[in-house]
Amino acid sequence: MSYVGPDFDPPGPRRSRRGPMTVAVAALVPGALVGWLVWQAVGDSGGGGSTSATSTTSSGAPGASSAAPGSASAAARTPSASGTDDGKPPSSTFSGPATPAASDLPAAAGPLKGKVVVIDPGHNSGNFQHSADINRKVNIGTNWKECDTTGTSTNAGYTEARFTLDVARRLRTLLQQEGATVKFTQDGDRSWGPCVDERARIGNDAHADAVVSIHADGSAAGNRGFHVILPASIHSGGADTRAIVAPSRDLGERIAGNFVRDTGSAPSNYIGGGTGLDVRSDLGGLNLSTVPKVFIECGNMRDSKDAALLTSGAWRQKAARGISEGIVSFLRG
Repeated sequence: MSYVGPDFDPPGPRRSRRGPMTVAVAALVPGALVGWLVWQAVGDSGGGGSTSATSTTSSGAPGASSAAPGSASAAARTPSASGTDDGKPPSSTFSGPATPAASDLPAAAGPLKGKVVVIDPGHNSGNFQHSADINRKVNIGTNWKECDTTGTSTNAGYTEARFTLDVARRLRTLLQQEGATVKFTQDGDRSWGPCVDERARIGNDAHADAVVSIHADGSAAGNRGFHVILPASIHSGGADTRAIVAPSRDLGERIAGNFVRDTGSAPSNYIGGGTGLDVRSDLGGLNLSTVPKVFIECGNMRDSKDAALLTSGAWRQKAARGISEGIVSFLRG
């Protein structure tokens, strides 16, 4: 991580000062030097605690600050909202919500002003402790299915829930800088869930212009790459996706194209026939949506090569950027 320090004005021309002033300055210098050394020692030991509040990644990791999103001061001084350090392996402890007020920040003036985007970070780190709750069946329109699942993880234990929340927070900042109003289905602020039917309802109630659910797959080793899941055309029970099939495909194709460009990842070699697209009718989050919505499986956590990408903060920033650019392209038409 790089530290963005204060801006200093260039030194002006010096005037010669002689006589008694020279003696006074000479007397003060040793004391000032001692004071500076003491301050430096305290600062190096973390006693000041101020540098971390102004640190940022070179890739522009997202965060929240008192400055308006997208402003020059926010871009220079915003801390990472994900709570992870780019380039460092993730810790085994879930950091929880980093900046709860981030979603309440006013949208910046930009091309997406007036647009509402709902981001759905898949799963929840607390689901492991609430098996009875997440195993409860809910109506997904065509049939009944479990409320939610725990999600998957890398072989080293980095969970899908941590990954999705980190990417979602990075994505939120990028979209807010474009002027969008961004809402989350959960921001690490719930002990479990929400259920898949509630996740869909959050997007519907927000009258979202686009909804993206972020995931990572748990397939066999050797299966690599990303794929975007699109809603099938369904008109059954409580599900009717006919109106959102075409715009959702448009959204998904734009995300897939930008994801390839920004991350360098290839479309899945095991789903979608090399297109990076997959149509499904068994996901409540899609079946119950009345607004354009897609899922993205950013990679396979069970493959060591994909896992190396998914656990990299720098790569997660690229993933967020690819998804963001796809959304921006879709909303701008």
